[in-house]
Amino acid sequence: MQLQTPVTPVSPSWTLDLDQPLLLMGSCFADEMGVRLREAGFDALCNPFGTLYNPLSVAAALQMALSDTPFPAEKTLFHDGLWHSWMHHSRFSSSDREECLARCNQSLQVTREQLQKSPVILVTFGTAWVFYRQGEVVANCHKLPPDQFTRTRLTVDEIVDIWKPLLSHLWLHKVADHSSPLTPHVLFTVSPIRHLADTAHGNQLSKSTLLLAVDRLVQEFPFCHYFDSYELLLDELRDYRFYARDMCHPSDLAADIIYERFLETFVSPATRQQCLLNRKQALRAAHRPIIQ
Repeated sequence: MQLQTPVTPVSPSWTLDLDQPLLLMGSCFADEMGVRLREAGFDALCNPFGTLYNPLSVAAALQMALSDTPFPAEKTLFHDGLWHSWMHHSRFSSSDREECLARCNQSLQVTREQLQKSPVILVTFGTAWVFYRQGEVVANCHKLPPDQFTRTRLTVDEIVDIWKPLLSHLWLHKVADHSSPLTPHVLFTVSPIRHLADTAHGNQLSKSTLLLAVDRLVQEFPFCHYFDSYELLLDELRDYRFYARDMCHPSDLAADIIYERFLETFVSPATRQQCLLNRKQALRAAHRPIIQ
């Protein structure tokens, strides 16, 4: 008796190697994969701006990294004794504005350097819901009053219209860089983490919007690919034992299974064995015995 619905991601004609740097951008599921890839031995930079849940904020961060301009001071705000960035996590905040800007510019420079040398970018979309303030999408509301924001769900066209020129720019940027002979690839995935604050139906509408947008981008750009992390958890691992206690996030076991399926899809068998060995050694080295 078959007790699962198998999901088989499509393997591309190329594979990842340990000597290829990676850049991961997007939701907290990107962090889950980034930790495991670093433990496996990859030079993986994950969410240098902090967690970015919606497609427009991820696009804005990449657009800024592709430019030569510093982080703009007008994208900072003062609230509750601290200077914050609308595009960054609160760990970049500071009581001193110059310090906040310095942290933001450092993350921007790190992103540029990794983008320059990374043949593969992994992008994880978490939600189609976005917050607008004064006509601009913000990545982090920093606990400002809700009446300062307008919340809306993006359409498929809105996502595609932002990402099409960005992907074209990224392709030209990579192809023009003769120091990198590797063809660029963008791996899209949709986070399987459920946003039940939007209700179960609202979460499905959001995820469906993301899936349709990604499908259109993958169809149009040959260097873009899709990895079925959403389907792996929602279909193959649908049992609640694969969820954390909040019943929304994947458990560590589920994240490990999805990560291993990622290796099976994008990494050669020989490299995959080395990745598994590296991660086992990394976890063993990080273990701290309990001293009575």
